[in-house]
Amino acid sequence: MIKIVCVGKIKERFFEEAIKEYLKRLNKYTKLQIIELNDEKEEVALKKEAENILKHIKDNEYVITLEIEGKELSSKEFAKKIDNTLINHSNITFVIGGSYGLDNTVKQRSNYALSFSKLTFPHQLFRVVLLEQIYRSFKIINNEKYHK
Repeated sequence: MIKIVCVGKIKERFFEEAIKEYLKRLNKYTKLQIIELNDEKEEVALKKEAENILKHIKDNEYVITLEIEGKELSSKEFAKKIDNTLINHSNITFVIGGSYGLDNTVKQRSNYALSFSKLTFPHQLFRVVLLEQIYRSFKIINNEKYHK
């Protein structure tokens, strides 16, 4: 199973539709759960968001945090990472932080820090990008064609 814990709600309908489409496509390969957490006010954002994020992570889950400072992978390398991780762990949890990033307590709980780019993305758009890359990974893992 794959779980995505993310700070922030989806507001635009076109992002909601894209997310629904990738959830439908991914249903063939894995169970997927998205947990949306509220953005917090600036003064307490990181600590409060960290508490909320960590509540949704079990001890046996393999956690991949999305961080600008993380390791960048190609799509094939990302697919291999997912495949190898699912062999050894029944659950992968991806964590997407809010506007202020991730608190160190969440980073310390992480098993792997992943970066898709040095660029900063809006969290709504990034959620779609992450789902697309997870879908692409399963297509690669299963040697299925997918538009390049």
